[in-house]
Amino acid sequence: MSESTMMSQIKRTFSLLNQRACSRSSFFTDSDSAGLVLQSHSTDVYQNLALEDWIDANVELQGRGILLLWRNRPAVVIGRHQNPWTECTLPVMRRPGIPLARRRSGGGTVFHDLGNLNLTFFTSKKAYDRQRNLKVVTDTLRRLRPGLDVQATDRFDILLNGRYKISGTASRLSRKSSYHHCTLLHSADRSALSSVLRPSCPGIQSNATPSVPSPVANLLDHAPSLQWEKLLGALVQQYNTEFGLHSALTVIDPTNESMFPGVGEMEMELRSWDWTFGKTPKFTMETQLELTNEQPPARCSARLQMEVKNGQIESCHLDVPVEWVPVQLSSELSSVLIGERFCPHRAAAAFSALLRSESGATHTRLHRLCDAMLTVMG
Repeated sequence: MSESTMMSQIKRTFSLLNQRACSRSSFFTDSDSAGLVLQSHSTDVYQNLALEDWIDANVELQGRGILLLWRNRPAVVIGRHQNPWTECTLPVMRRPGIPLARRRSGGGTVFHDLGNLNLTFFTSKKAYDRQRNLKVVTDTLRRLRPGLDVQATDRFDILLNGRYKISGTASRLSRKSSYHHCTLLHSADRSALSSVLRPSCPGIQSNATPSVPSPVANLLDHAPSLQWEKLLGALVQQYNTEFGLHSALTVIDPTNESMFPGVGEMEMELRSWDWTFGKTPKFTMETQLELTNEQPPARCSARLQMEVKNGQIESCHLDVPVEWVPVQLSSELSSVLIGERFCPHRAAAAFSALLRSESGATHTRLHRLCDAMLTVMG
């Protein structure tokens, strides 16, 4: 079957499924209806996550499976119930423009780049089987490189040599459908990974799901001749073998609204501050601020306490020695943050009017206090 024919068939299938215009019998008479193997043309994290959501929401998965392969330009992806300020170093990410995305599945935080492959296994809820999906990956690696010691764990990770994590798992179960996605570290930038997966803010207490740090390795470190093309081809072959399919790998464009109607709106939601930060479980922050001044020389400590819900500051208490700034001024500083986003840019805008109202030594010390508060807000 030619690629153009396969693309037309997939487009027709998705269109019919989205419109709910085909019957089960006519759908399963299609020779390739038992499964599809797709590869996203995009390397944009929001577009690929939106494509996942679209397939999960719109495709009838009873009696069929879909494997989606995708890669992203550098990005950090947090789980549905995580706190970004405790999971990643937001200031470090901002400098090179590394985006932060919150996915709809649970699990921990991961760093994506073009050296990491993502695999998403879509099935009905009844057919949900993470160990079988991971078997596709481990069997592929053993077939390509018989000397590699790769094992899936009870936590649904894949370890190399019994120690190094090369794949992590997350999943989402809906009423009738499910998807399980996992990473596969081929040649990821491990220095970038370690620099961005550190907390931004000290003193946060929360019931958000914490990530579990693990030592990681790249496949290329242990199998230097393992190339992308062979890895992708072998994964497709093993998926077909494991599930008794004959599906060819087809490249798709996740921004194609004629194939995936409404996917653009899903992408916009994933890009929004309200989703990425506003969906953070409620948390409190209590931290100490170290304040210094050169002229005249001075040094002291202040205490900052905040409660944050839906990414917005609900309460703020600032305990600052009176010799640094008057009590009234520190109280006003706390008050201007109530109702603002827990965000250094919004906080800086809120502080600006108060800073303009002061001058001289008081202005200098107030400015140092504001800077210290912005720093601990990531």
